[in-house]
Amino acid sequence: MSSFAAVSTMTKHERLFAIKEIIAAREIANQDDLRRELRKRRCSVTQATLSRDMQELGVIWIPSAQGGRYMLQPSGEIRTLRPLVTAEVLSIDANDSMIVVHTLPGSANAVGEFIDVQKNPDVIGTVAGDNTLLVIPRSRRKTPQVVQFLKNNLSRNRE
Repeated sequence: MSSFAAVSTMTKHERLFAIKEIIAAREIANQDDLRRELRKRRCSVTQATLSRDMQELGVIWIPSAQGGRYMLQPSGEIRTLRPLVTAEVLSIDANDSMIVVHTLPGSANAVGEFIDVQKNPDVIGTVAGDNTLLVIPRSRRKTPQVVQFLKNNLSRNRE
């Protein structure tokens, strides 16, 4: 019996769910890493199929200090809200362990909710005032990645 025969075949729906679950749970830097994780779940998939699956799911590659990783692209609702929310952001400032987003008056809560629903694993949470939002990174080491995430998602030039 070949080693291929020992690997069960997932349905497409099960495979897509597994890909989303893996990408949400750990940092995946490339398709080979993702294929290995799928293989651990007894799913063998070609690179071409994996690429199509990732495109269908809206998986994007985000640069980070460690090189980069895959993330699930925000849902349609988030894409729709992004232009409205980004128009409210005035600046993003950070020190070693905290990030402050300055907004137009009365907008910090909406911007905080927009960040929270994206479920970035490097963000513990947000605390909103009227025009100031505190974004709390998971660790000091994650602060630069969170700042980059915020700039990528709250930039007015991004649609």
